[in-house]
Amino acid sequence: MEIGTAILIIGFAALAAAFILLLIGLVYSEVMNSEIPPGIANSGKLHTVHGCLVGIAVLGQILARLGLCSEVGFSRWFTELVIGKPQLISPGLRIKDMTFGGVPVRVYEPTAPSDQKRRGMMYFHGGGWILGSINMHDNICRQIAKESNTTVASVGYRLAPEHRFPAHLDDCEAATLHFFSVAEAEFGVDPHRVVLGGDSAGGNLSAALSQRLAKKRTGDVPSPLALVLIYPALQMADFTLPSYLQNQSVPLLYRARMVFYYLHYLNGDVSVCQDVLAGRHIPAELKAHYSKWLDPANLPPEFRERSYQKHEEDTAHDGEVYHVIKDGLQSEFSPLLAEDDVLRLTPSTFILTCEYDVLRDDGILFHKRLKDLGVDVTWHHVSDGFHGIVSFFNMGWLTFPAGKRAMDQIVSYIKTL
Repeated sequence: MEIGTAILIIGFAALAAAFILLLIGLVYSEVMNSEIPPGIANSGKLHTVHGCLVGIAVLGQILARLGLCSEVGFSRWFTELVIGKPQLISPGLRIKDMTFGGVPVRVYEPTAPSDQKRRGMMYFHGGGWILGSINMHDNICRQIAKESNTTVASVGYRLAPEHRFPAHLDDCEAATLHFFSVAEAEFGVDPHRVVLGGDSAGGNLSAALSQRLAKKRTGDVPSPLALVLIYPALQMADFTLPSYLQNQSVPLLYRARMVFYYLHYLNGDVSVCQDVLAGRHIPAELKAHYSKWLDPANLPPEFRERSYQKHEEDTAHDGEVYHVIKDGLQSEFSPLLAEDDVLRLTPSTFILTCEYDVLRDDGILFHKRLKDLGVDVTWHHVSDGFHGIVSFFNMGWLTFPAGKRAMDQIVSYIKTL
């Protein structure tokens, strides 16, 4: 019996060792395929963060193949476990978990006295419409609420793949309309001083919701005071913009991963991912129509003149691929593709972009469109930033100075409203 037990233990130990070696090998291979430009300060920290996130993703893939759980489910569980625990207390804030219009929200109310009705903000978190949560963006919302003296409502909208477009946007609308209706009576907030904002996918939802509300505008519902768009994802028409090609392998967001997120949000058909990357999803007439907004010539010279190698792929239109993704070209999915008469209704807007981010040019081109249409727009560019930098404004050893600067710019803008 003792020999059998010893053999069993040795066998389990060997399997565990093989599993760990496999995991390390897969993570190492993925990390080696990444590119961290020399312009990013504290690159060692980014390597560490990227390695951890890759490890979580790879482990999730292995467990999914074994039928133990889904990759997305594991990633959500692990990231919530490690970084999603909110602080127990926060001096200067009163924090409540509530529901607005049936949607979970967390409200951050400053306790400092105010001599007027307070400003409000609806915050929509990032995470590619698949990941992210109220808990994971708790630190960001606390900082905005406390430093700008703003009542912030962070929205826990539904996620893909369990829910598809427009479920996320519907939740954000329901929560926002509820907040408009109770802002003054329950929170002492002026309903005409409510900002919509968010990072990445949350920036997309903010811009899309602004356009939806503008098209429905009636005298009964206040209009958003402003938008705060933090490296927003704004269009799925062109993935060969300079920022997509220059930063396609830069953490924390790869070019191919962005298409993966878009497709999961839209309908879950990721079989067309390579076709979308190659540009085969857009008919010639639509490509010509969008070119007036998406042409790299519309970028400032310091961005469009940088050397990048445009993919020499077969970009002939594929009607079947277009049929799969066509709903992703409507403005509520791709706000940058809205027509001029809709964009003219955009409130004052703040856009933050990062140099080493595939979404950089989306933000820059949106800034140009709004400015050309006479919208009051402020653009702040983080020259040493990468996608997700704002989340690292206050992370102890993993704090990036660029994240702190970016957060300071966001707070400063909100305080001017």
